[in-house]
Amino acid sequence: MLQKIQETADFLRSKIPSNPKTGIILGTGLGNLVTQITDKTEIPYETIPNFPVSTVEGHSGKLIVGKLGDVEVLAMQGRFHYYEGYDMKAVTFPVRVMKALGIETLLVSNASGGVNPDFEIGDLMIITDHINLFPEHPLRGKNFPELGTRFPDMSEAYSKELIAKAKQIAAKNNIKVVEGVYVGTTGPTFETPAEYRYFRTIGADAVGMSTVPEVIVANHAGMRCFGISIVTDLGVPGKIVEVSHEEVQEIGNSVQPLMTLIMKELIHQA
Repeated sequence: MLQKIQETADFLRSKIPSNPKTGIILGTGLGNLVTQITDKTEIPYETIPNFPVSTVEGHSGKLIVGKLGDVEVLAMQGRFHYYEGYDMKAVTFPVRVMKALGIETLLVSNASGGVNPDFEIGDLMIITDHINLFPEHPLRGKNFPELGTRFPDMSEAYSKELIAKAKQIAAKNNIKVVEGVYVGTTGPTFETPAEYRYFRTIGADAVGMSTVPEVIVANHAGMRCFGISIVTDLGVPGKIVEVSHEEVQEIGNSVQPLMTLIMKELIHQA
């Protein structure tokens, strides 16, 4: 594993003209943040040694390096999911490579189903914490001290400092944001009404099929993390309707400019 990480990092160093300290992972319907990146170098996943290839519609599958405002960033346009058949080591491999390249702060975004009855479709939820319901833990197996400690602390998985800054940015720009706990599940099915009730009972505000593995590994590697989720459907009694992946993408696209503004300013301040 260490050899693969180093091999991939060495390849990317030969392609990247800068040394970004901020990494971004963009999920379903949220990939257009990269249109704000200037001086871009784009590297398709299939050309990167040891990288998986995204198979999900709406995930472009490119690593992009450039400037967001005046800040050098490395962005994943499309992520990898456990439900695609990858194991957790593959799902989180790009985070390991980011760390090897010098990334210190990781920002992640996703689409989610809201289970908090106060939420509305299209809300932007700042993730304050998460619940891991994936059947495989990304740190299971042999631990390499070079990558992180055997038992990493998760008491502040999402940086309180970055959360506070994001809330200030949203208030300054009159953008409505909510806060909540994100629960990560396997997928790829959307949830049943009973599952939605269960997630709410155990303390979740939104549910999705990503993010948690990447954030665990980023914390293991000593990175600061910030997460934001677009609520694309509701798992609230009386508000549950049939939902499709295409509808999730459409809602994500409609709210995307607001999320982009928050992320761009936050990266500038981070």
